[in-house]
Amino acid sequence: MNENQKNQSDIGVVGLAVMGQNLILNMNDNGYVVTAYNRTTSKVDEFIANEAKDTNVVGVHSLEELVSSLKSPRKIMLMIKAGDAVDQEIDKLIPLLEKGDIIIDGGNSLYTDTSRREKYVSSKGLLYVGTGVSGGEEGARHGPSIMPGGSPEAWPYVKDIFQKISAKVDNDVPCCDWVGQGGAGHYVKMVHNGIEYGDMQLICEAYDLLKKYAGLSNDRIAQIFDEWNKGELDSYLIEITADILAFKENDESLIDKIMDTAGQKGTGKWTVVDSAQLGQPVTLISEAVFARCLSSIKDERVAASAILQGPSSKLENNAEEFIESVRQALYAAKIVSYAQGYMLMRAAAKEYGWDLNYGGIALMWRGGCIIRSRFLGKIKEAYETNPALTNLLIDPFFVQELTTSQDSLRKTVATAALAGIPLPAMSSALSFYDGYRSAKLPASLLQAQRDYFGAHTYERIDTPKGEMHHTNWTGQGGTTSSGSYNV
Repeated sequence: MNENQKNQSDIGVVGLAVMGQNLILNMNDNGYVVTAYNRTTSKVDEFIANEAKDTNVVGVHSLEELVSSLKSPRKIMLMIKAGDAVDQEIDKLIPLLEKGDIIIDGGNSLYTDTSRREKYVSSKGLLYVGTGVSGGEEGARHGPSIMPGGSPEAWPYVKDIFQKISAKVDNDVPCCDWVGQGGAGHYVKMVHNGIEYGDMQLICEAYDLLKKYAGLSNDRIAQIFDEWNKGELDSYLIEITADILAFKENDESLIDKIMDTAGQKGTGKWTVVDSAQLGQPVTLISEAVFARCLSSIKDERVAASAILQGPSSKLENNAEEFIESVRQALYAAKIVSYAQGYMLMRAAAKEYGWDLNYGGIALMWRGGCIIRSRFLGKIKEAYETNPALTNLLIDPFFVQELTTSQDSLRKTVATAALAGIPLPAMSSALSFYDGYRSAKLPASLLQAQRDYFGAHTYERIDTPKGEMHHTNWTGQGGTTSSGSYNV
């Protein structure tokens, strides 16, 4: 870096893996001067000589050079692996920065880490932004969904950059807006990823039914997904599924050569853990996470397949009717999945004091991100019509959609059960729907059981709510009850 480059860059980016590189090039395309730094400095030189050749990107070999290259207030975005590495980089940067400078974490950090870091960085007189970035390599390069949170004072300084590089929908509306304080941005990204797990699992279950039960070829199923992508299921994941199933290697379907063991980076698991902590029944995402866990024990499954028995029936006629039933089942289950995701965000907002804009979140997810779809426009409309909506399932549009599609979900789940084909996500969607619409559940018996063996008390329907009771069920116990509490 020469003297003329000092204090000229609009933003600095630390980390030159695929996401970092593509975000830098995206920023450059939008007229921003970016300073790039990587701990392995040879990667900086390679980037400047190749991908960033003939751009205005500045390459540096130290954090000191990075800091001195930036306009005030300095904005430094970390695109590095989540975890301890982020804390270490923050500690290296703090002594080099001045009051009002901004550190941005654009990785997949756990929201509680972001909340902790925001408080820590603020105590040093600096500002902190934890932002979810979704869209993968393509999104980062051409327009991702960006979900920023943290120090509200930082938003005016990063708003223009983030909104210009983000995806655009609905007449150039950016898929980026301020989410909330502390870890709110990374929380919303976490829920996005949890919903992504659910969407992917639902699509896999639909594929499994069409292949195993209906006996359709990969080419035919690819055509089906391509057709579905022209209707209400229009989405990025449906689109790429059609491409994947049609892809050939040496004139053979590549999908049939891929091992059926799925990996995960942890954000889906975080969603499930947090839903349990907040007492929210996010059952579909949970089943999607556990489906990946089950897939990973491949050797056990292969051994069990030679021992455990089950049905293996096939579709005998009317494939078109069955295909339509699976389509509607996938759509109905998808509605339930998103409803659960929004339930979790509402609970988190109440727990952590965030003022989340649920319609705005749907808009941020409309473009750039992995779960982008036409469907999200209806969620945005639902929350714009009723910002206090308690659950998407009772929005008039989704009530009508589920009224139309639930029979197909029931038939599909029943057919799969009789055919011995696992549908963990679709089955959980149906169970949740039926549970949520039930005015009375068998938890009265459960409460009686708890009181019987542990004197945990129960409420009665004929006494005021909150008044607890204990019964001496056997005639041999006493009248003393344990404390009543919920975890």
